[in-house]
Amino acid sequence: MSIRSSSEKVSAASRIGNVALTLAAIGGVVCIVLVILSAAFDITLVMFKTGSMTPTIPAGSVAVVREIPAAEVKVGDITTISREGALPVTHRVTSVSAGEGSLRSITMKGDANEAEDPVPYVVSTVRLVLFSVPALAQVIVWFSNPYVLGAITLAAAGLVTWAFWAKDGAENSTVDVAARDAAPARARAYGKPRRATAAMRHAKADAR
Repeated sequence: MSIRSSSEKVSAASRIGNVALTLAAIGGVVCIVLVILSAAFDITLVMFKTGSMTPTIPAGSVAVVREIPAAEVKVGDITTISREGALPVTHRVTSVSAGEGSLRSITMKGDANEAEDPVPYVVSTVRLVLFSVPALAQVIVWFSNPYVLGAITLAAAGLVTWAFWAKDGAENSTVDVAARDAAPARARAYGKPRRATAAMRHAKADAR
């Protein structure tokens, strides 16, 4: 009974470890996909610290953006434009004017702001907002903490070790149980010929 209980506990631990490893693998695949998208399609993430685009994109959101030529920008698009000496700005486009070559003069306004941005932006490329996820910025910032990353690394290593140990323990327990179950059968099988031989000897003695 104790052997069976121990085997069940090891099996449960193994299943938990497998689930954790699967989740870690999925997370790794997501990271790889994001890297590929970033390299192949110029897709990046933008975190929103202010609420100038509320309610469309509230503060603390993360937006997925893709770099496009400024010539493709249309009025109503939400774009991120880099500024020299300042943080990028992400607002809604209110007008687009042609400039020299691929340059465009773009005016923008935050959905929560009463007035447009002070000056137009003269750019050749912008980052177009594809979609956004509310409250995701806090999660990313939390996971970027060095202490959190260190703890996750240690936890992942522990899960891998635990999962493999659990499998080994389950296999050993199964072998032990099988060996113990087989021992009485072997003893019974071994005892039958000996009893048969003894009976034959007694029969011969009686015949004499």
